[in-house]
Amino acid sequence: MALSDLHDRLRFVLVRTSHSGNIGSAARAIRTMGFDRLTLVAPHRFPDPEATALAAGADDVLDHAAIHDDLVGGLAGATFALGLSARRRGVNLPELDPREGAAQAIAAARRGEQVALVFGNERTGLENDELARCHAMVRIPSVDDFSSLNLSQAVQVVAYELRTALLAEEPGVPVVAEVDPDEAPADAEQMERFFTHLGQALDDIEFHKGRSPTTIMLKLRKLFLRARPEPRELRILHGILADAQRMAQIAHKGD
Repeated sequence: MALSDLHDRLRFVLVRTSHSGNIGSAARAIRTMGFDRLTLVAPHRFPDPEATALAAGADDVLDHAAIHDDLVGGLAGATFALGLSARRRGVNLPELDPREGAAQAIAAARRGEQVALVFGNERTGLENDELARCHAMVRIPSVDDFSSLNLSQAVQVVAYELRTALLAEEPGVPVVAEVDPDEAPADAEQMERFFTHLGQALDDIEFHKGRSPTTIMLKLRKLFLRARPEPRELRILHGILADAQRMAQIAHKGD
C-alpha cells in the first residue's frame, strides 16, 4: 500500500472551533505535512470566507472536511484517539509529549486502526467529558508562564511530529496491516454504546449507593479504554450487563 493509505487512517478533529479562520489555518497546517483528513465537531461558523482565505490554497482539505454535531460522531470509526490539552485536567489519562503521541498514533495506524487527533475550543480547550473519550492526552511542553498556543499552531506541531516520525522510519516497513474487524479494538461508537449500557446497568442494580456516578463512570471509562476490548469482547460484556439487569428486574418484582 502507498503512504497515502497510512495518511487516510489519521484524522485531525477540531471540536467547537470558535473562529473560522483557525479552521482554515489548521487545514493549511496539516496539508503542508501531507495530511488531508479534517473533521469538524460543532464549529461556530463553517463554511466561511475567512476559513478559505487562511487555508491559503488548502481548499481540498476544507472541501472534504467532515462535519458532525458531537464528538461521538466525529470519532466514528476511530479506535485510537489522542486528546490535545495545554493543561492537566481532572481526567486521569496517560500524558504524552507530541513525539510520543505521534509514535503511538503511527503505530496504531500501521496496525490498521483509525486514529483521531482531537483539539478543543480555542478558549476552553477540551472539556473533561471530551477528554474522557480519548485513550491518552498529548501536552505540548510550552513554558509555564506563557503556555497558550493558537489552535492552528498546536495542529502544526502535531502534524510536524507525525511527518517527522514517518520520514525517520526505515524503508521496507509495511505501510498498513490488514486487520480482521473482530480482532481490532472496538471503535468510538461501539465503546459509547457500551458505556451507555454500563451506566444503565449500574443504575438498575443500584450500584452507586450514594457514591458519585460521574466519578465512577470516569474511572470505568479509563479502565475499558486502556483495555481496548475487541467488538466480540464487548458483546460478551453487553451480555453480562443484560443478565445483571434481568436479574435486578426479577428481584425488584419480588420485593
